[in-house]
Amino acid sequence: MSITVEEKQRLIKEYGTKEGDTGSPEVQVAILSSRIATLTEHFKTHKKDNHGRRGLLMMVAQRRKLLDYLKGKDEGRYQDLIKRLGLRR
Repeated sequence: MSITVEEKQRLIKEYGTKEGDTGSPEVQVAILSSRIATLTEHFKTHKKDNHGRRGLLMMVAQRRKLLDYLKGKDEGRYQDLIKRLGLRR
C-alpha cells in the first residue's frame, strides 16, 4: 500500500526545490497525494478495510495541514502546487 522507492525519488526530484529536498511542503504534499491515490484504489476492492481507512483519513488531514501552512506562507507556491497536483480549490 506504500509507494515504491522509485516513485518517491521521482516525486522528490520533480517537486523539490534543491537536490535531496524531502522536507519542503511541496514534496511532502506530493508524496502524501501519491499515497492517498494508492489507498483510494485499494479501497475500491477492499471495502471493509476500516483500519486502512483510518490511515487514509489521517493522511488526508496531514496533507490539508501542510497545504494550509503553505497557503499562509506563500500564496503563489500554494496555487502552483495545487495546479501541478490537480487538487481542488
